[in-house]
Order: sequence, then C-alpha cells, then structure tokens
Amino acid sequence: MTRTVIGAFALDAVLVVAFAAIGRASHDSAAFGIGLVTTAWPFLVALVVGWLAARAWRAPAAPVRTGLGVWVITVAGGMVLRALSGQGTAVPFIIVATLTLLVMLVGWRVVAALVSRTRRARSSQTSPSAPVAGRS
Repeated sequence: MTRTVIGAFALDAVLVVAFAAIGRASHDSAAFGIGLVTTAWPFLVALVVGWLAARAWRAPAAPVRTGLGVWVITVAGGMVLRALSGQGTAVPFIIVATLTLLVMLVGWRVVAALVSRTRRARSSQTSPSAPVAGRS
C-alpha cells in the first residue's frame, strides 16, 4: 500500500472517531474512554466495509468515486450495527450523523481535489521567459 492510501484511510478513521467524540461531548458524555469505543466501533467497522466496497485504495482522494461510496456505507452500516448492538438510532441522530459524516468523509476529498487542481493549474501556466544572454 502507498502512503497516500494509508494516509487517506487513517484520515477517514480519525474523522469517524472525531465525529463520535464530538457527539459524545455534545451530550455531556465522556468524549474519551470506553464510551468513545462503544460509540465509534460501528462506524469504524462500516468504514472498513465502505473502503472495500468502494475499492477506495484505487483512488483514495476521489470525492465522488470514493468519498460518496465510503460515506454512504459508513453511515448505513454504522446505523445497522448500532441497532444490532442495542445502541440508539433516533431519526435526529441519523440526520446529524449523515450530514456530519458527509462533510467529513467527502469534504476533505473535495478540498484535496481543489488544492490539487489549483496546483496543476499553477504549474501549467507559462513561466516568464528567461532573460536573453547579452542583454542587460
């Protein structure tokens, strides 16, 4: 695996854990510890499934090809695993999780694509011509 693939997966995983920590903290629950593991694991497992289903290693930073697939499977799979494990899946939580993970999992890919596009555009612009020898 390349550094890009490992980095993209690690970023996705960190964002999923951050989502769980922020959610726990917003409900006056401990943001870290076993509670965080309990909240995050369904989404982390679904994230792995999403990466496999989307074949994310082929284009890890692609917003549409990879990001959307990983996001949908992470949310849907995470909710199914939460329900099966006796955790809550209230409609407001589903809405917040769906929107937050969209911004997180697809958002960083959109930003990366824009940065990459900007860099390519800058590097393809013609540079000023070099001074002609003998001219002052």
